[in-house]
Amino acid sequence: MYDLLIVSGRVPDFEHNVWRKGPVAVQDGKIVAVGDEVRSTEARTVIDAAGKIVSPGFIDIHMHEEDFPNDGAHFEISVLMRNMGVTTAVGGNCGTHAQPIKAFREAAERLGGLPIHYYMLTGYNTFREELGLGCYDTATEDQIKHMTNRVIQEVRDGAKGVSFGGEYDPGISSEEILRVLAALDDQILVSMHYRTDAMKDFSALHEMIELAERSGKKFQISHLSSYGAMGQMKEILPILNEAIRKNPRLDYDTYPYAAFATSIGSAVFDEGWVERWGKGYECIMLLHEPYCGVRCDRELFEKVRKEKPDMSVAGFVMEEEDIAMAIANRYGMICSDGGTSHWKGHPRSSGAFPRVLGKYVREENVLSLMDALRKMTFRPAQRLGLERRKGVIASGADADIVIFDPDIISDTSDFSEACRMPVGIDFVIVGGTVVLKNGKETGALPGQLL
Repeated sequence: MYDLLIVSGRVPDFEHNVWRKGPVAVQDGKIVAVGDEVRSTEARTVIDAAGKIVSPGFIDIHMHEEDFPNDGAHFEISVLMRNMGVTTAVGGNCGTHAQPIKAFREAAERLGGLPIHYYMLTGYNTFREELGLGCYDTATEDQIKHMTNRVIQEVRDGAKGVSFGGEYDPGISSEEILRVLAALDDQILVSMHYRTDAMKDFSALHEMIELAERSGKKFQISHLSSYGAMGQMKEILPILNEAIRKNPRLDYDTYPYAAFATSIGSAVFDEGWVERWGKGYECIMLLHEPYCGVRCDRELFEKVRKEKPDMSVAGFVMEEEDIAMAIANRYGMICSDGGTSHWKGHPRSSGAFPRVLGKYVREENVLSLMDALRKMTFRPAQRLGLERRKGVIASGADADIVIFDPDIISDTSDFSEACRMPVGIDFVIVGGTVVLKNGKETGALPGQLL
């Protein structure tokens, strides 16, 4: 008798680029049989997936994990990840991590597990902050050695790679990054937030391409949407595609929204941002009380930046056409860049993956359902070195599964209410355990720190 049997759903076969229909059997947290391999109809739990897609769980290659020290001992962003079908999430991006990996593991153990699996990076900018370095400061030799050792220790403790936030700490030089990476194994993942927005200046793109080539590491360009979706994507993608063709260890991720989010006090908004984007203060929306949903003028912007520099804001500076191009491109993966604080933030935290499937697949036909799912599952699993365990519905793979209705799946959140449940996701299964049943959470915490 199987633990779980899923019947009558459509299953993507990425290897052969076809859809298959047949049962999926789960035992002891693993997929043990698919289609004709299934020898029995007996199972402790049977899920009828008629009319639904039985997909590998979505893998979010770029998000921002729980901040237990500041937000308390409870789950927030991982719950939203689970609700939109994500079963594995990569945290510690953009040069920051909320806590050392040991502390994250200890918090998860105290809480009895995790709603989803986590694959954690360590953020280099966090170590600069620990040393009291300003965002434009140049680190000394001793400081670079110290920070490199901190990265090495985090990797020894379980981090799978390192991230850099070039735009948040412009004082980090390319040579400094290369020195840090030279001390690490070639199998680690490197993610980098660009140094500056494109706006016809592609120097940041060329810097990341060069870093990927010179380091020899798996190098992930973070959220291409917020770098190049300001009318430059037609020029950026040919450059990037050629670089990836020459160096397959380079790739990128992108989220499906035409607005970014960051803290108002960050270097992103230092002098020159208005001219760089060609936008006024009204493009900035505040995302926390007492101004949640309010658009700025110069006076309000400067007041909040001075008094509440940690407040999250959204910047409506990107073009929908450019977003679609980044999503449809032959390379690249889907991400959320999600992160919340007290259940406030950007709707990408709860809606990124359903939005791709609803808006860009079903409504606008920007890419096929098969290709979208490949970008959400198999491709990131390969990127993380997990392709034998995750990203496929196949015998021997981990039973991380999402069951959804392709005819109705969509996001429902907006910038005033960023944490609404999406529609169309019926079941989410993590390690063989049902964590979302008929759209409602079960309370199970089977997730692990990978």
